[in-house]
Amino acid sequence: MAALRLTAEGSRRFVARHAEAQDSGFYRLAQGCLLSSIGIGTYLGSPSDEDDRRYRECVIAAVRAGANVIDTAINYRHQRSERSIGAALKELFDSGDAARDEVLVCTKAGFLTPGALPAGYPESPDVAGRMHSMAPDFLEDQLARSLANLGLEAIDVYYLHNPETQLRFVSVEQFEERLLAAFACLERFCREGRIGAYGVATWDGLRLRQGAPGRLRLLRLAELAKQAAGGDCHFRFVQLPFNLAMPEAFTRVHEGDPPQGASLLETAARHGITVIASAPLAQARLAHELPEAVRRAFPECRTDAQCALQFARSAPGMTTALAGMSSLAHVEENLGLARVPPAPLERWLALFEQQA
Repeated sequence: MAALRLTAEGSRRFVARHAEAQDSGFYRLAQGCLLSSIGIGTYLGSPSDEDDRRYRECVIAAVRAGANVIDTAINYRHQRSERSIGAALKELFDSGDAARDEVLVCTKAGFLTPGALPAGYPESPDVAGRMHSMAPDFLEDQLARSLANLGLEAIDVYYLHNPETQLRFVSVEQFEERLLAAFACLERFCREGRIGAYGVATWDGLRLRQGAPGRLRLLRLAELAKQAAGGDCHFRFVQLPFNLAMPEAFTRVHEGDPPQGASLLETAARHGITVIASAPLAQARLAHELPEAVRRAFPECRTDAQCALQFARSAPGMTTALAGMSSLAHVEENLGLARVPPAPLERWLALFEQQA
């Protein structure tokens, strides 16, 4: 029987076909599988046939170039990013360029997407601000739609999408009640084999200072997941922005008291939670005109975009940096780093010493 999700064996088989990238340290061990340190994101773009075609071509090219992490969300381009990935995966599987158990496919649910809503939304009392829900019946509906869009029987990582959005509309107590119910639902999806693991994909929540409104605490999320599971849980991934302009996952104390406390990256590593970086290029704003000090820190990179990606993927404790790739030229540029070792830690840390 063919595997329905990424497996350790499948990831090793994939990496074996990309020996040069493997020798350069392009792959990281996470949750028992080998993952590429650069993955493809599918957030930007218009809901057009042309962008559908470009994303399909880019996903195919990225996987052929050695990337085995693919990230999307049901609301990206109004479901069209998921569908473009589904078309790309079918072509990859049919051609034999990849197998289902060789790639990590991640998607998200939370934001209400026009044309992808169950009956009664957005008027449901479970909806926060007429824009966000993580109610079990909503997640059930969204997962079924995402599986259909992707053409898959199971998703590897299913994220709650920016759950901190709800803290603008409900109390912390109600928010945690909703999280607990959502996690219990996601644990059921895992038992049913429809997802392999789950987590949260955030924008502000995991980067904020202690005490700030809307802040999420990683260990509290893990506690709620264990409570929902009744023991060992499948809460194993978090995603947050990490780039030259937003380095808080490394620089800010997340757990404990400053200055001895642990960063988000350190906290996640200690508790076996995989961290994925979103927005390493800050939606292309870091793809050009970088300071000379940054360019000098990464002499192995040919372009500013590569420097920004090298910064994000070289952070200690970071598994994968997700780069939006909507043209084949971007795929070639970004995945050129597959043959370049990550920056040495001493040189990477020197960037922060220069700013001190």
